[in-house]
Amino acid sequence: MPAPTSCSSDLIAIDSPSPRRRTVFRWLLSACCLLITVSATSASVRPANNRRPPNIILVMADDQGWGDTHYNGHPFVRTPALDAMAAEAFVFDRFYAAAPVCSPTRASVMTGRHPIRTKVTNHGRYMRPHEQTIAETLRAAGYVTGMFGKVHLGSGQPDSPCNPGGMGFDEWVIGLNFYDNDPYLSRNGTIEHRKGKGSVLAMDDAIDFLRRHKEGEQPVFAVVWFPSPHDPHQEVPEGPSLYDGEKQAGYYREITLLDEQMGRLRRTLKDLEIAENTILWYCSDNGGLNEATSGGRKKKGSIYEGGLRVPSVIEWPAGQLHGRTSVPAWTCDILPTVLALANVKTKLPHSLDGTDISPIITGQADQRSRPMGFWHNLQPGQATWSDRIQKAILEKQQTDAPLPHNAQRMAKDVDEFPQFPETTAKGHAAWTDWPWKLHRINGSEYELYHLVDDPMESRNLAASPEQQRRVTIMKRQLDKWMRSVIRSLNGADYDGADYDGARVQR
Repeated sequence: MPAPTSCSSDLIAIDSPSPRRRTVFRWLLSACCLLITVSATSASVRPANNRRPPNIILVMADDQGWGDTHYNGHPFVRTPALDAMAAEAFVFDRFYAAAPVCSPTRASVMTGRHPIRTKVTNHGRYMRPHEQTIAETLRAAGYVTGMFGKVHLGSGQPDSPCNPGGMGFDEWVIGLNFYDNDPYLSRNGTIEHRKGKGSVLAMDDAIDFLRRHKEGEQPVFAVVWFPSPHDPHQEVPEGPSLYDGEKQAGYYREITLLDEQMGRLRRTLKDLEIAENTILWYCSDNGGLNEATSGGRKKKGSIYEGGLRVPSVIEWPAGQLHGRTSVPAWTCDILPTVLALANVKTKLPHSLDGTDISPIITGQADQRSRPMGFWHNLQPGQATWSDRIQKAILEKQQTDAPLPHNAQRMAKDVDEFPQFPETTAKGHAAWTDWPWKLHRINGSEYELYHLVDDPMESRNLAASPEQQRRVTIMKRQLDKWMRSVIRSLNGADYDGADYDGARVQR
């Protein structure tokens, strides 16, 4: 396989702006916060050896912990499809969600940036539509794009700048948040009441998309975000009841259900004869619901390892991706890595927190090039009742009545750019410069852990005399990164120039 071409994360330019982005630019200018210079460029695909550009499919579970797969050692949960994929592909042993809850991590996948930069500070927040997404970039490069399943980043209504169409997707069938059986889903802005299991329906729609476009001239980019295994765990696999008598049996049943859908997807790719040149990347959106199998301290909702560490496998037969790595990576890396693997050349309007890890995947590197910054609970989350909201919209659509709009949420997350002090440090942040991880809790309390020697983060070394130089340097790095995040949140895009990436001698 030819060496992947790196995708720079520090270029400030933009593809021809869409109408929704031009609208948001006007909002930014009115707030005197716009510092982005816009120039007209285009993404292009230059496949190696004249090969058709690879199809790309990103699949994500909702609340599956790192240890909640059989291939990662779970004592009883059945995940034969993921086990087979792991055996044939490339496995990340230390893969992290960008946040310990769902919406922010989804924003990181879409943008390659820490979600607070995009205003997705917690669950249920809308992603600002001025962000350039992976879908927009790939569509500009000639891909046909589709999104299926749980989005939790915005609206399902037509003409909203925050629906998947506004994010760069040509086709979409989505729920606003988690859903289970017989959900209300938005198909390109029209609400449908569907019968069936939510995760099965998401895969039905994704497979239909693949079948319709497999013979087309355009390569395919699809995002499939399962609504499982999020509670209330009403979806169950076919056949005999599983895991009876086990604690959290419903949670594990939904993991087996989504595993079955991964098996369907991999079989379909082979049946359609497109598996060979399809990049398929699987992960979860945050840590799991069982601390005992989370792969670290705590679970979903926590910045400690158990809230962030998730299963992740990437498969691309044509790229001959095999093996397993303990080098850390995270969801912010997905965008630059996919663009590099697909050889998509583009200039992005924002600097990225993620980095191209294709050299790690292809065995050309054994460490990541920059640290990872985490930050949670800067703001509270917002409830999003997918079925309740979309049912109300369906009733309006059936009578041609004016559609309800959540003006308050649009104002809070899209229209307004409240100015946070640059010194803002509310919540829990962390700076991972492998193998060290520095926590900053509510701005003033610090904890330091060596994640190889102490993977459960049980021995705080922040006060150790031997580590004072390291703590001082990592504090400075974390503080500068948090300030840059706040500047992005305030509307002034961070350009990476003052990023302090100095590394401490190990």
